[in-house]
Amino acid sequence: MLTSLPADAPEFARRCLNLADSRLGTEVIAVSDDFFAPAPRMLDPAPAVFIPGKYDDHGKWMDGWESRRKRVSGNDWAVIRLGHRARLLGVDLDTSHFTGNFPPAASLEGCDSDGDPGPDAHWHTLLPAVGLQGNSHHFHRLDDAFACTHVRLQIYPDGGIARLRLYGRVERDWTALQADALIDLVAAENGGQVISANNEHFGTASTLLLPGRGVTMGDGWETRRRRDPGNDWCVIALGQPGLIETVEVDTAHFKGNFPDRCSLLGAVMRGGTDASITTQSMFWPELLSSQPLGMDQIHRFAVTATMPVTHVRFNIFPDGGVSRLRLWGRRAGLHAAG
Repeated sequence: MLTSLPADAPEFARRCLNLADSRLGTEVIAVSDDFFAPAPRMLDPAPAVFIPGKYDDHGKWMDGWESRRKRVSGNDWAVIRLGHRARLLGVDLDTSHFTGNFPPAASLEGCDSDGDPGPDAHWHTLLPAVGLQGNSHHFHRLDDAFACTHVRLQIYPDGGIARLRLYGRVERDWTALQADALIDLVAAENGGQVISANNEHFGTASTLLLPGRGVTMGDGWETRRRRDPGNDWCVIALGQPGLIETVEVDTAHFKGNFPDRCSLLGAVMRGGTDASITTQSMFWPELLSSQPLGMDQIHRFAVTATMPVTHVRFNIFPDGGVSRLRLWGRRAGLHAAG
């Protein structure tokens, strides 16, 4: 699968989108040194792998960013341009498979810039220097009061990072878009965010909100096989309150394991926690009645409801996998719940 989280991953890693993802347009734009392994590998959405006996012209092939052994003062760094301006809630500094070559410490800074930051750019500390261990995930909550377009990862003094994960929410500039424009109201690039899901055994629900179509069966939300009554579901906060006109459900690559049916509920929520909103979601009005799904295809369903919503509950019956969910509609003049 393309995404994998350890069992003890914190809530921000389970609920928030990883914005350090090449599929969102995030890229490394500068690096002090990546002699052994190129820095862009840190942004691969797939978990890092180790291939015994694989070498290249520079030495042992490693799945991540690895700088050479530093023989002078100073430290190595990489500057990453986010695909979308965002507020970052948490980070995972993943040193998987780096054992005798991981950095002893690392820190993270953010910059909010119209263009790529120059030498005089102001960098805001998101995470002061923290200690690292080899072959481990290092989850840390970040100060989300600062929206940024770029991050700078500093490692002390050198070594390898397998994956950089930056969890947060996109901050879109809505002033540049016509008020009645037709948009995907739950797209990650429009600020959509999964706030809860009952099961994510084979793939996280936040993948539903990524751009494009899934590249494999591992690039989507997939639940385990249900062995008891009921159905699986996820609750999503729209990037902006809106009127949904069309529901698009893509089961790309899901063939023997797509859901039999799906439905959509929705409501305006003006307060409450993610947990309380999830509880209330069981009783929301129906926007889309139960509709049949097929394997490996895009399904489009018209929505006739005229009520604006800030949150939706996407139900699949009874279980299975969906690659992407699009809710096409227009913004409504409401204030979303906190």
